[in-house]
Amino acid sequence: MKKNLIVIAGPCAIENEEITMEIAENLKKISAELDIEFYFKASFDKANRTSIESFRGPGMEQGLKILQKVKKTYDLKIVTDIHEPYQAEPVAEVADIIQIPAFLCRQTDLLIAAAKTGKCINVKKAQFLAPWDMKNVVHKLEESGNRNIMLCERGTSFGYNTLVVDMTSIFEMKKNGYPVIFDGTHSVQKPGGSGKATSGNREYVPYLVKAAIAAGADGVFLETHPSPDNALSDGANMIPISWLPGLLKKCIEIRKCI
Repeated sequence: MKKNLIVIAGPCAIENEEITMEIAENLKKISAELDIEFYFKASFDKANRTSIESFRGPGMEQGLKILQKVKKTYDLKIVTDIHEPYQAEPVAEVADIIQIPAFLCRQTDLLIAAAKTGKCINVKKAQFLAPWDMKNVVHKLEESGNRNIMLCERGTSFGYNTLVVDMTSIFEMKKNGYPVIFDGTHSVQKPGGSGKATSGNREYVPYLVKAAIAAGADGVFLETHPSPDNALSDGANMIPISWLPGLLKKCIEIRKCI
């Protein structure tokens, strides 16, 4: 019997407490109506923005306070990412899943620090990495005493400012024996595509997500916002919250057929 669809969703960055709580409330209502394993995701710091002028978030201290409030108010499990080893322990006090950003997925000290918290670790496959090379990332986590792992496909670099998704990557990464999540929103990014910021094609998200589920993905990662065009980070590839119920219902239906 298949486990429930894993869904990781939320805004790209914590913009402020008010909008984060609003999004969390909406996602709680959506998840309560579906047979899914749901996690609320938001970043307290976007450390790899295109421009130094780009919005990064409130920082770890304030960001974790907001995520803790989300957790307590709406009884939601939390996912957030870390960029430096020292962040692992304080983040583990709030987060149920610690996420490793794609650009940092080979950083040994970061992986070891995350693994030693004992939390589930969701590692995004780098845009430049072959899916079969994720076995080395998995080995670092296992050797650090952690076998509570997820791997995440988020597209592969294809020339300048462009990503493509190879659905066989899902099959390849599942050979490691851990759940594979498909990041539908970052996979449609155009890194640096608008000059001083990343652009993207959010209209492709539903098609890629449904294809990934059909290809065997165990869950989906979707960044979402009430008004993506007004979001402070990654708005071009985030999807409106209004898209989520229909898209997730379709994913559940597809899983029943495979």
